[in-house]
Amino acid sequence: MSMQAIRQSRVSVQAGQGSVQLSLDPWLLLPAVTLLMLGLVMVGSASISIAEQKTSQPFYYLIRQSAYVGLGLALAWTVWRLPMRLWQPAGPYLIMGSVLLLLLLFVPGLGREVNGSLRWLALGPVNLQVSELVKLFVVIYLAGYLVRHNEAVRRQASGFLRPLALIVLLSMLLLLEPDFGAVAVMMATAMGMMWLGGARLLQFLLLGLGMLVMLALLAVAAPYRMARLTTFLNPWADPFDSGFQLTQALIAFGRGEWLGVGLGSSVQKLFYLPEAHTDFLFAVMAEELGLLVVALVIVLFLIIVLRALLIGQRAEKQDSLFMAYVAYGLGIWIGLQAFINIGVNMGVLPTKGLTLPLMSYGGSSMMVMCIAMALLLRIERETRSGLNRSRYRGGLGSGSTDRRRAAHA
Repeated sequence: MSMQAIRQSRVSVQAGQGSVQLSLDPWLLLPAVTLLMLGLVMVGSASISIAEQKTSQPFYYLIRQSAYVGLGLALAWTVWRLPMRLWQPAGPYLIMGSVLLLLLLFVPGLGREVNGSLRWLALGPVNLQVSELVKLFVVIYLAGYLVRHNEAVRRQASGFLRPLALIVLLSMLLLLEPDFGAVAVMMATAMGMMWLGGARLLQFLLLGLGMLVMLALLAVAAPYRMARLTTFLNPWADPFDSGFQLTQALIAFGRGEWLGVGLGSSVQKLFYLPEAHTDFLFAVMAEELGLLVVALVIVLFLIIVLRALLIGQRAEKQDSLFMAYVAYGLGIWIGLQAFINIGVNMGVLPTKGLTLPLMSYGGSSMMVMCIAMALLLRIERETRSGLNRSRYRGGLGSGSTDRRRAAHA
């Protein structure tokens, strides 16, 4: 294979009587695959002790995670084959489906409670974490809304507040689980999309302030949330109780230094660091592989986020507004969730139960993130080829960027 073929990441497949050439963006594909493979290795390493204790099978979680990755890639391939024009009319149905799925969690026998949280929907041998799907569906719905009602969003308070009423309803259902972290990510992603969609600066700031006040009140109202907020400021004040998770994570970072103690040689994963293969996978990776690999992972996430925003910008310039807003929303969501997980592991943010995208153990998160990357790859391909420019016209028109900036003034 030539170097040019590698750079272009071209794959040829037979379709019907002819050959269809499929082009995948290497700036998205290579970082995503690298994170996926590195995450798979780290899940196997971080979970080996707890898997041995609970199941007598050291690679129990690694085998399951490998199956999740396989399912995620199959879903990603299917989604990548679907034209983006099919997603826009599906937005309202997806958001209604989100409400239904969240309500089903509270039906006896369907909702599954783990560690005091009712977040999983029991579907036979599979447990679906509904909040992961909800975050994806909110991005798709809000992108369609911004296309259909962009003038109202830019000029009327009702156009700005109407979609947020549905998101507040979803947030209330998520808080009943409870899942405070998912609410924070979903609300921040929605606010970012509304800003990029042309919301006025004043109403954006007022609503943003209101959201911060609401989240602060929710944190104060629940004792365990307040304990998390106070503990992360000084975890060493109570290192064997409320500050245990964070102190063990910081110890892992300290032991890793530049090059790490070696793959599989972590001490913190040996029942010191809770949830080592899920929420605190990043800390175990820092201990075993060191600062250089940690920095590489951060750079890879940064490349994905910046690429998503550039793809959105390209789509907006072509007046493919639905694709632009989906790309913006996915970029904000992936970047924000990675930032929160890494911040929690490093002790700069309060503890939240959020996975590290494409890396942490978890079937729902893995499959939804694979779908999100497939959507970004599809948007990149369609905007690059220009096949669907005429199908997404509407909303702001050719002067969209200038008018959106004027609306902020």
